[in-house]
Amino acid sequence: MATDIRFGTDGWRAIIAEDFTFANVARCAQGLAGYLKSIGSADMGLVVGYDTRFLSREFAETVAGVLAGNGVRVFLSQVAAPTPVFSFNVLHHKAAGAAIITASHNPGIWNGFKFKPEYAGSATQEITDQLEQAIAEAPDPVYIQVDQARGEGLIVDIDPAPPYLDRIGSLVDLKSIKDAGLQVLVDAMFGAGAGYIPGLISGGATRVTELNGSRNPAFPGMEQPEPIAHNLVGLIEAVKSEGAAVGLALDGDADRVGVVDENGRFITTLEVFSLLALYLLDQKGQRGALVKGVTSSMMLNKLGQQFGVEVREMKVGFKYIGPEMSRIDALMAGEESGGFAFRGHIPERDGILSGLLVLEYMARTGMTASQLIQHLFQQVGPHHYQRRDVAFRAEDRARIQERLSSGELTELAGRPVRQTDDIDGRRLVFDDGWLISRFSGTEPLLRIYAEATDADTVTALLDAAAEYLGV
Repeated sequence: MATDIRFGTDGWRAIIAEDFTFANVARCAQGLAGYLKSIGSADMGLVVGYDTRFLSREFAETVAGVLAGNGVRVFLSQVAAPTPVFSFNVLHHKAAGAAIITASHNPGIWNGFKFKPEYAGSATQEITDQLEQAIAEAPDPVYIQVDQARGEGLIVDIDPAPPYLDRIGSLVDLKSIKDAGLQVLVDAMFGAGAGYIPGLISGGATRVTELNGSRNPAFPGMEQPEPIAHNLVGLIEAVKSEGAAVGLALDGDADRVGVVDENGRFITTLEVFSLLALYLLDQKGQRGALVKGVTSSMMLNKLGQQFGVEVREMKVGFKYIGPEMSRIDALMAGEESGGFAFRGHIPERDGILSGLLVLEYMARTGMTASQLIQHLFQQVGPHHYQRRDVAFRAEDRARIQERLSSGELTELAGRPVRQTDDIDGRRLVFDDGWLISRFSGTEPLLRIYAEATDADTVTALLDAAAEYLGV
């Protein structure tokens, strides 16, 4: 029986050699070719790229060969590169979109297939529904050899970096960062973002050292290439031992960022989102709506009130957040995972740009990373946050879902529930914080998130939610 290919919050992901096989990737490509023809975009061509995972290049060449076999011109990357780089190349080449072989932050045994339409952001639910149907109904893949397709002009080799780097140079004051005299550590997490930040800010008074910049599909020393605290022990220790000003980390396909301050403290993703929003609104004097995933910080709502800008809350995933950002021309958009997008670039997460804007904020103000957080808290008050990822048995999902859907909770951890909603999963709002429980759209995990004005409340809410849900 053929694998049932379903696109989650950002692409189809599966375990290599189990479901993520050359045959299934070819099916995806055949379905994508059919979809592009059905909407009249096949003549625009398609960017095809890949990350540093096991066999990613070979899977990408399979995609290219099938697209070419269907008469779709391919702009095929000759190097592994970050997802935002390929997304920007969609605009640069005026292509119908991009097919990217990547599983982003998933563990090394996974790989994935992302599709970015012509607007260079995550595919909407409507598009992925159509794409899933096209894949399910696709005929056997038509494939021609990559070298043959090159000779026929159906595959054009590209270096995706130069146009992207030019765009970044127009969005960030790189000179101010180079002149700031910072010592910066960058953890590339063995992923596709290696070399990008050092290449952009080296050559001045600022010194940059990159960790884990080589390709290693096993992602040793970490559960998965996700830039969260427990995966960044090496970066945290290096920041402290080397006296660095800041540590930045990029996930496997560099669409997410993690930040470590000069004391070795991991700055939560909610803090980073709020910090960048404050920078744009306050320091740079820009205005525009903020679009946030529902699991992002209530600090953003307070900043919206303070600076007179609208804050829109969306379901988790840039397939929802990105289109809304474009629709209202938002100043910034982001989500709890550490992925942020900015007006004037692409409606897509970009960890490289996000990290550079943190450095630009430091360079322009002369503040340390911890001082920036204190400045943020002076504006909105202190906030604390934690997320727990809980693995569960497939047969328990219905039971957990039933508990999530129950409206019986009037208090949790001794705190009255003031409001509930189901924008994504189940959110409980309290006087001093909130808690959300939802199933991951990319992994078999239940995620439980909490934010409050003190750390003890966060822990108490998470413990009580886990007990209530029986996980």
